[in-house]
Amino acid sequence: MTRRRWLLGLAALVAVVLVGAGAVVATRLVSRPSPGPVAGPATPSPSATPTTPAPVTTSPTPPPGAGLKGPLNLLLVGVDTRVSVPGWEPHADAVLVLHVPAGLGRAYLFSLPRDLVVDIPAYPKAGYPGGRTKLTHAMSYGSRVPGDKAHPSTAQGYELLRTTVSRYTGLRIDAGAVITFGGFDKLVDTLGGVDLYVDQRVASIHRRPDGRYRDRSGSTYTGPQMVYQPGNRHLTGWQALDYARQRYTAGGDYTRQRHQQQLIRALARKILDQGLARDPDRVEQVVAALGKTLVYVGGGRRLVDFAYALGGLPAEKFVLVGLPGDAVGSGGSYRGEQLLPVGRDFLAALRGGDADAYLAAHPSLRVKN
Repeated sequence: MTRRRWLLGLAALVAVVLVGAGAVVATRLVSRPSPGPVAGPATPSPSATPTTPAPVTTSPTPPPGAGLKGPLNLLLVGVDTRVSVPGWEPHADAVLVLHVPAGLGRAYLFSLPRDLVVDIPAYPKAGYPGGRTKLTHAMSYGSRVPGDKAHPSTAQGYELLRTTVSRYTGLRIDAGAVITFGGFDKLVDTLGGVDLYVDQRVASIHRRPDGRYRDRSGSTYTGPQMVYQPGNRHLTGWQALDYARQRYTAGGDYTRQRHQQQLIRALARKILDQGLARDPDRVEQVVAALGKTLVYVGGGRRLVDFAYALGGLPAEKFVLVGLPGDAVGSGGSYRGEQLLPVGRDFLAALRGGDADAYLAAHPSLRVKN
């Protein structure tokens, strides 16, 4: 079986890049010389008939995204794409929502479990009749192209996933992005690595201490393991990706969601601490590192519009939220996950504009640094 790579954390990094790029766009626009008034003819002599036309004024060109005042909801998806397998349907392994309230002064980032049991609506374009199953399948079912199994459509898959997430959360999705695994380690290395506090011991299933992949026979891995010990650590690209993948730890997939959110915050601070907002060349390097791994879906808006709108949002205003859940069973078999009431009530508070008050009353939902 082709080696499976998990992408938790990668999708939300798009939001970080948008913030950094937005500040650069703003810098470039405000640094442009504004057009001066159109000069009229020289002042006539007293004997001359006054023929000077009225001064011509020009309205400044509004910046990109000037009409984006919030609230905004961005859907960020990490896709398990096995590019070496012909016709492989993409699965959504990381599903994150970035909610930015009106005023664009802060943002809330939360993950939905890939195995969350949801109602997926019918999608005639892919021939899907609808059903109740795991959230991850919305991407794969939606990607199917009738009559062409060899070429599934990631864009179609995103469309069905977006509709499913919107109906579940009650949030309108304004834009989003789909990310594949390629380029993530290069992206982190472009930033010079990332400094992260590892909050629990994590042993890698996939990697050796030197970064090579462990031997695999069926579902069993053998050989020395890379181990991430608690404490302040500096991670290279492959280490950051590997650390964000591990779900066979205490806490399972919910721990993995917490770790990938912590990684996102660390990367956001790295971007801002390096002054990327004041260095267009470095931002272009970061964006170039994503390359074809990023598929942007703007809902009629350009990426630069959202970039500019979010350009003033600092990393410390990213509030990371962990939504707890538990397993759903039927007849003794595992069907998937469901959010606990405290998590579902957070979504209601978010819709009502009361997220801060709700988090103050339920501080355990905040993901710690």
